[in-house]
Amino acid sequence: MKRRDFFKKAGTLTAGAAATTALAAPAIAQNTYNWRMVTTWPANFPGLGVGASRLAQRITAASGGRLNVQVFSAGELVPALQSIDAVIDGSAEMSHGAAYYWQNKNAGLSFFTGVPYGMTSREMAAWVRYMGGQEIWDEIYDQFGLKGFLSGDTGTQAGGWFRNELTGLADIQGLRFRTPGLGGQVWERMGASVTNLAGGEIFAALQSGTLDAAEFVGPYNDLALGFYQICKEYYFPSFIEPGLATELVVDKAKFMDLPQDLQEIVEYVCQAEYDQVASDFYANDPRALQTLVNDHGVNIRQFPEEILEAGANAAIDILTELRESNDALTRKTAESFIESLNLLRTRTDDNDLTFLQARERYFQIS
Repeated sequence: MKRRDFFKKAGTLTAGAAATTALAAPAIAQNTYNWRMVTTWPANFPGLGVGASRLAQRITAASGGRLNVQVFSAGELVPALQSIDAVIDGSAEMSHGAAYYWQNKNAGLSFFTGVPYGMTSREMAAWVRYMGGQEIWDEIYDQFGLKGFLSGDTGTQAGGWFRNELTGLADIQGLRFRTPGLGGQVWERMGASVTNLAGGEIFAALQSGTLDAAEFVGPYNDLALGFYQICKEYYFPSFIEPGLATELVVDKAKFMDLPQDLQEIVEYVCQAEYDQVASDFYANDPRALQTLVNDHGVNIRQFPEEILEAGANAAIDILTELRESNDALTRKTAESFIESLNLLRTRTDDNDLTFLQARERYFQIS
């Protein structure tokens, strides 16, 4: 046998053996994880409930089904405002809601949803992603074995629905008002009697007279909830929720047990949904508002200056108190938020606000 024929034959045998070995080798097993997501939103709820479902679908799809997320809307597995407790006690692996619903666990959590006269949608993302907000948020949730991710943002919300027109602070005294978080504390200090209810419970409370007024998000959601059937005075903008962020909360131990690629899929899908939800609201709020005005006779109002100023003063007092809290993490969160806001607003005020004012004054096109 010639030497070159020997090596040719040997090479063929080697390749064939390798192919046989490859065919015989067992496939590497990849675990499938079936997780439950409980939400604070009604099923198919515009923007928020739909966003939670889309987030679950995207995680499932991006993972090729390795991390399969099943969604339970408010009340299907647990009541809306008990969703985070379901993750803590192991009844679910994920919760989709708003961090300020859990401010009774730690006051610092309110900063990761919306702060009166606080951060806009873009400012909030900048603080959390680039200015230490996520790390502080992690510290707070570590106490409960959880980890939170920004998962959506409504943008600046509507101020609320009222039975009668507001002329000043006197009209707020004793007003039974649904509004949560630090914003609820602001309205309390202005004289309202404040309560928090899940979105799906507000209409019945207005209808029965348990509530005199309510705010939830804005036209897109509020049209679906039917508040216009009871209240006709609709106030803009919300000075207590300038950029409300939603959150996905996960069981941290189970999350850390996931393969690295699945952890990154959860993180990056949440980032994508933060922007997707904001775009959904920006597109559909003005459409819904036209329907409310043209088809349902809703009156669009702006808050009297007296109320805006009193709200700002109350917000300053509350943030100052949180900055001096006995709880170290609350102090740390407040300090980081205020320091970051003071820097971020220089860009917003000098660039964005100046542009918007110029556009309003000089640019009209049809």
